[in-house]
Amino acid sequence: MVNPKATTTSERSRDVLVRALRSEVDLSVRYTRRRGHATVLAREAAEEGVDVVVTLGGDGTVNEVVNGLMTAKPATVPLGVTPAERLPALATVPGGSTNVFARALGLPREWPDGTSMILEALRLGRHRTIGLGRADDRYFTFCAGFGLDAAVIHRVEQARRRGRVSTPALYFRSTAAQYFFRSDRRHPAIALERPGEVAEEELATVIIQNTAPWTYLGDREVNPNPDASFDLGLDVLALRQLRVASTTRTVTQFFSAKPDPHGKQVLRLHDVDEFTLVSSRPQAFQLDGDYLGDREKVRFTSIPAALRVIC
Repeated sequence: MVNPKATTTSERSRDVLVRALRSEVDLSVRYTRRRGHATVLAREAAEEGVDVVVTLGGDGTVNEVVNGLMTAKPATVPLGVTPAERLPALATVPGGSTNVFARALGLPREWPDGTSMILEALRLGRHRTIGLGRADDRYFTFCAGFGLDAAVIHRVEQARRRGRVSTPALYFRSTAAQYFFRSDRRHPAIALERPGEVAEEELATVIIQNTAPWTYLGDREVNPNPDASFDLGLDVLALRQLRVASTTRTVTQFFSAKPDPHGKQVLRLHDVDEFTLVSSRPQAFQLDGDYLGDREKVRFTSIPAALRVIC
């Protein structure tokens, strides 16, 4: 499944990739045409009994494909088959600007090296089973955000639609502009509710991770929740306030060689099965780096051993 607008590939490189895969497997190529199209194609592939779905694109394409796979209803499911085994395995060739999911799986950053590793794994029958996160009825692979980080992603997406290139500098400028000029930093509005636990109230922004790292800045990992894992539940980092000094200190901790964000304004939760975020005013909301609008309430759940991936 190919996103023809993938950031770091060209038509020629896509042809090379297709020939390489076709030399090893019985390959059918589908191109995405619009946002959400990859979800439809992946669901159809699963229901047709395809063994492996290969994506060439960024994290947004991967997210759409995963949602298509997870909502598919295969025609026949043999007895004794696990939920992950009833679906095609997923192989991800990195083709976006950051490729967090692929890199978190240990795949090389460049698509030719990633293709070679995937071909080797297919020949050897190598795969792993990972957990996913779900926000209301939508699945995510590596992260979600409610508040500041989602608002920054929205701002970056708007800049890209105006022709700007996605770079670390663009993210830095967008973060500074959102933080200083568009955020209500004086009135935290978010509450985190867990079954059987006292609610954590007056939170300013929340980051959710299904693995580590949260993202990359070039080659450098950014790790608000360094213990997050595909093999565990969800990890959460929330800031109670967005004061300049404390926020700067916490963000600096994300980049440490041994990150351990902490402080009076920091709330961290590890390996959480489910929780709900509720806000007294709409908050920007993102999954896997895509802004999905503003929400006042989102329920998060961890889905263990949900999907097989080739890596």
